[in-house]
Amino acid sequence: MVTGAPYDGTSTFRKGSREAPAAIRWASESIETYSPTQHRDLDDLAFTDAGDLDLDGCPCDEAVARVRQALAHVSGVPLMLGGEHTMTVGAVEAALERHPDLAVIVLDAHLDLRDQYEGSAWSHATTLSRILDRIPPDRITVLGVRSGTREEWTKAESLLAVSQGGSLDMQAWSALSGRPLYLSVDIDAFDPSIAPGTGNPEPLGLTVDDFVTLLSLLRERTVVGADVVEVSPVYDPSGQTAILAAWLVREMLLAFTR
Repeated sequence: MVTGAPYDGTSTFRKGSREAPAAIRWASESIETYSPTQHRDLDDLAFTDAGDLDLDGCPCDEAVARVRQALAHVSGVPLMLGGEHTMTVGAVEAALERHPDLAVIVLDAHLDLRDQYEGSAWSHATTLSRILDRIPPDRITVLGVRSGTREEWTKAESLLAVSQGGSLDMQAWSALSGRPLYLSVDIDAFDPSIAPGTGNPEPLGLTVDDFVTLLSLLRERTVVGADVVEVSPVYDPSGQTAILAAWLVREMLLAFTR
């Protein structure tokens, strides 16, 4: 099931990710349903688009709770279209209710490991800290990361793996063996030359080839939930960021839906 979470209430530098679910759906009209990489077609899958959650005007913690409630009893693999990255906390909580041994793989340019930001525990800059409140650090991996405070980098040393690139070493893959996985893709993990439409772009990001390689490995595992977040269409008049996001959604649906 695809669900939109149009929320950017804590975004600081460049708001606009609340417009992402609509933009990704629009961009999907230009994407073929067939993937020549996976040799699969969306037309052969049974999935629905449940539309967008009503998050307008919600405090961030309430928006997260609404995401959790909406996804808690979904059969199959829910795929959320953000919205800012805090919405991932609600989706992870829903997956954790079904899979207590859940592990999380995050693609993100930023560590998001602040305990508070601008006086609040609920912020796009605290997303991974709120996930750490629920899941042990040895079950969390961050790929594509290249930004964070000194304190965040120190805190990140407790995580299973942190990499500027898009790949995991054999030790990390072994540690994740047998666990259900949640994959969160912050679009700013990609280099801004291919994904400029995001709130906090950072140079030296991932390539599409990096993602294809990672996805080929994840297809052999059990992924029980996923999302694409932080697309801000207003900062990319070309639409290429939304098109990339729509392509990512297609590839993840095909990879994770049995």
